[in-house]
Amino acid sequence: MKTLLIVYHTRTGGSLQMAEAAFDAARQETGVETRLVRAADAVPKDLLTADGLLFVCPENLAAISGEMKEFFDRCYYPVLGRIEGRPYALMICAGSDGENAVRQMARIATGWRLKPVAEPIIVNTAAQTPEAILAPKTIPQADLARCAELGQALAAGLAMGVF
Repeated sequence: MKTLLIVYHTRTGGSLQMAEAAFDAARQETGVETRLVRAADAVPKDLLTADGLLFVCPENLAAISGEMKEFFDRCYYPVLGRIEGRPYALMICAGSDGENAVRQMARIATGWRLKPVAEPIIVNTAAQTPEAILAPKTIPQADLARCAELGQALAAGLAMGVF
């Protein structure tokens, strides 16, 4: 059985909603075990036992969140050269454009020699004031549907051996 690992970090709930939408859709696919793991709890073994990867986090100060960066810092060298070629995708919950956070994670994935299999999803909440930035987020259904579609597509691709 193939395994899809979804690693996420959330501060105000937006990234969690996105990750859960992908997780719920992916676990409907037969022949694929889907795991949803907080970045703080993810360890190198999680990456080593996964056949496909989905990374989900908020954009903080035009960058990936510190906790997601800490996950990459902890896991980067222990799995380097051991997960090459595995498919991955990215989702960002952004307050602005989210592009730098995507670039940062894509660069890390390139270092691991992972294979991008979908365009990144960026959900822009347009939170620009301190109050809006710190407020709990509610992701619109249309955006959650895009996240679910990506989760399902990753799981289906793994199940069919496309990646």
